[in-house]
Amino acid sequence: MPQQRYIFPPAPRPVVPVAGSDTLFPVRRIYCVGRNYADHAREMGHDPDREPPFFFQKNPDNLVLDGVFDYPPLSGDVHFEVELVVALAGGGRDIPVAAAEALIFGYAVGLDMTRRDLQAAAKKAGRPWEAAKAFEGSAPCGPIVPVSALPGHPRAGAITLRQNGDLRQRGDLADMIWSVPEAISALSSLFELAAGDLVFTGTPAGVGAVASGDLLHAEIAGLGDLDIEIR
Repeated sequence: MPQQRYIFPPAPRPVVPVAGSDTLFPVRRIYCVGRNYADHAREMGHDPDREPPFFFQKNPDNLVLDGVFDYPPLSGDVHFEVELVVALAGGGRDIPVAAAEALIFGYAVGLDMTRRDLQAAAKKAGRPWEAAKAFEGSAPCGPIVPVSALPGHPRAGAITLRQNGDLRQRGDLADMIWSVPEAISALSSLFELAAGDLVFTGTPAGVGAVASGDLLHAEIAGLGDLDIEIR
């Protein structure tokens, strides 16, 4: 087969560092679970008891790894959302709930940055959310902690976010409406999952707006923290 010749150099594949090592996790896709904490669903005006899980996507090159979030254009209401991020080492279709955890490589602390005003306009018009969710820099993420370095899969534990030192979000992983295995199983009924996929698993209540100069400190018990400067 003749050597392929690109008309321009292909973009490098986004990667996330692995905590405690010099290895890198190559990212294939980014999926997000919508309204996966009851208190957050209520603060957004929805009844969590009536909704099956739903999902949206971000782009791999939306990842932020240098600790700086540049305030995006065309929005005056950008919100933080602290989330547990799941990194997959395997995948498939129609994955049983009982088999989901065996596919997980590790976990990280992440933020689902959201242009809330654009999201509200999209919801009102019945349009997709990409402009609100999948913009440049919308997926800050900390190093991935391998399952092998943990005492087990984190099914409970505090998840918090501080803005300029003030506590804004506080929840517990045990409060997820759909557990991580359940979310992976449901997601795999819609998409064929694979090694390299990241799943942002939802945020607790307390989401709020950011401004230039803000400092965000996100933390999940046992998984470390993530500091982001809003520029």
